[in-house]
Amino acid sequence: MCLKRKGKPASLFIFCTDLFLFNFQVFIKDLVWNLFGEGNDVFKEGEWTKSIEMYTEALSIADYADSEEICVPTGLMEKLYANRAAAYLNIGLYDQALEDCEKALQLNEGNHKALYRKAKSLKELGRHQEAYEAVAKCSLAVPQDSSVTQLTQDLAKILGLKIRKAYVRSKVCVCLNNNDTPMGMAVGMPEVKGLLPAAVDLAKNPLAETHEFKQACSICYVKTGPGVLDYTLHTEEHKCKKDALLGRIKHSPDKTWKLIRPRPTKTQYVGPYYICKGNICDCLYPGHCTFAYCQEEIDVWTLERKGFISRELLFDPYGPNTNVRLTVPKILQEHHGIFMFLCGVCFDHKPRIISKTNKDDPSLCSHPVTKHVFEDHKCLVHILKENTVRYSKIRPLISQCQLDLCRHEVRYGCVREDDCFYAHSLIELKVWMMQHELGITHESIVQEAKKFWNATASLQGAQLSSVQRRFGPPNLKMMFVCGQCWRNGQLSEADKNKKYCSAKARHTWAKDRRVVLVSSHERKKWTTVRPLPTKKPIPSQFEICMHVTAGKKCQYIGNCTFAHSIEERDLWTYMKENNIPDMDQLYEQWLQSQKPGWGEETSNNSVRENGKQIHMPTDYAEEVAGNHCWLCGKNCNSEKQWQQHITSEKHKDRVFNSEDDQNCWQYRFPTGTFKVCERFLKGTCTEDDLCKLAHGDQELKEWMERREFLLMKLAKARKDHLIAPNDNDFGKYSFLLKDII
Repeated sequence: MCLKRKGKPASLFIFCTDLFLFNFQVFIKDLVWNLFGEGNDVFKEGEWTKSIEMYTEALSIADYADSEEICVPTGLMEKLYANRAAAYLNIGLYDQALEDCEKALQLNEGNHKALYRKAKSLKELGRHQEAYEAVAKCSLAVPQDSSVTQLTQDLAKILGLKIRKAYVRSKVCVCLNNNDTPMGMAVGMPEVKGLLPAAVDLAKNPLAETHEFKQACSICYVKTGPGVLDYTLHTEEHKCKKDALLGRIKHSPDKTWKLIRPRPTKTQYVGPYYICKGNICDCLYPGHCTFAYCQEEIDVWTLERKGFISRELLFDPYGPNTNVRLTVPKILQEHHGIFMFLCGVCFDHKPRIISKTNKDDPSLCSHPVTKHVFEDHKCLVHILKENTVRYSKIRPLISQCQLDLCRHEVRYGCVREDDCFYAHSLIELKVWMMQHELGITHESIVQEAKKFWNATASLQGAQLSSVQRRFGPPNLKMMFVCGQCWRNGQLSEADKNKKYCSAKARHTWAKDRRVVLVSSHERKKWTTVRPLPTKKPIPSQFEICMHVTAGKKCQYIGNCTFAHSIEERDLWTYMKENNIPDMDQLYEQWLQSQKPGWGEETSNNSVRENGKQIHMPTDYAEEVAGNHCWLCGKNCNSEKQWQQHITSEKHKDRVFNSEDDQNCWQYRFPTGTFKVCERFLKGTCTEDDLCKLAHGDQELKEWMERREFLLMKLAKARKDHLIAPNDNDFGKYSFLLKDII
């Protein structure tokens, strides 16, 4: 070695240089590998942006290494590009994801993960034909991957391709429940008994020749005995709710009407339905029994599960011979709100983002980062603005759609999302029914909604124009100003949008931050007026406070029910005579007298009908940025605000608890100890509701069902990113995680 040779310093220098370069190469490669590993770790925790930073830094170092002729393994580069593409997909940056997939495929054209992510990116960008070609290559590499199969079927459906029939064994495949697809599908969708064919006409009743159906309610269909079939139908005229479906076999000796209950979907039972043994006596599980009570129930349930029948068409809520037909104005009169288009890519993002057309370029959406082509990705949404804003997506009506509500979506959220053939909201169901009958398109629905609200606004404007513009007592002038500015000696009214005051400080124009000022013709001085006294009974006439009359300061200024000025007395009298209970109503009426059509600050064009607020399309014109929580109806404008919201106790309670759940359970809330109390069975338990153990097999069974139900809610919230990835603190619900942490 050169170290042992004396007199050759050049060789020693070359050796040391080579050793340094070797160590430097090892250091660079290790650094890239470490960054790759750190990026994977934060990716698993759901921190997509941070993982992108790690992958990008690793790729930058790899580029530097290449310029220094240091070889970073091709396999590592391929993984870096493919993983960064996955992170880009999760935050909606589809262009960048597609670019990274292309780079990964240049290094290895057989990388099936890059092919799959390329297909997903192209699908989101609206390039469906290219996406189908990419996923077809991917399916050859991984034919058993369910996600690849699902994407292939989705793209084939979008492109209208004829799906090839796969080879099917003689074993019959049956749908699991009303929201599950048959198992074992490969690239093509097999023609299996139990799957709804595209050619099925749901308007035709396949049981019409053999069965009769009738509508009833709890008033006319009354239980008269202990058995599950002991009911009597009364035919007296009454206002029937028609919320129950009755049926009977036409040529059967038994002419009684049988109740057809909703098909049970709690279990994944795939066999034929059987009649419950308790049909003669009383059933042991009334309300929860998954066995049929009669043959009519079996016939309906079987066809419902196969997808050949729609209960909605058997059970028309408007009656078979009525002339009531759904239209856009009728739907809006009942549900209020407005129909409009939003960017579908942003709306389906996890968590949800609300973006409309871009003000600068209407062809794009208003997403702050990714500008999607709006026309290619728009989706119809019903927006209801009350205390919070609620968004209900209306999916396109296709031949497979079932005119019935999805029971999973109503309870804990349907995991199939847009792939489900059942309606996910009442408004979506009604729109589907209207489309099924009238054939109206989404564009026409939006146009009809605009016409309806324009007509409503014109009518309200005509009514307001006929009202005397003069408002308030005849001897007083009135104005509303910012209370904070008024305390500082300034007179600041609201700005044009009624959101801030007109002062430079721009204080929020809220109910509790504005005051009413009045000025009489005699004194010509602006004076504040306190709210109308709420003490009952209201005096027949208001008097001036004796302290004020004596020129002194009232000691009960906050609670004094006497007027503190002549102007205050006159305005109070005017409010009492015109049934104006508070300052908010006074402000709204004053505002309408200034300019017809103006409403309170939450919606400039709001009007009231029968005490309920109606909102115009212009109420929703403001751009909404940031993440939207569909559970709470809250929009968060920053990442920090979003994290604070999803970690709040109120939000977590909303994840597990809703008003609709209260009537579903008969026993106590689970304690976390899923065992039957032996002392209760012996009759010696004295703790009653304080006992941590279940009081009987029925309570234990319900506890287990309730636990599974709440776990489904939690899984849906995690999928929609409504729960922080590492958050396992849910208070009284934390016992749910004992088996899954």
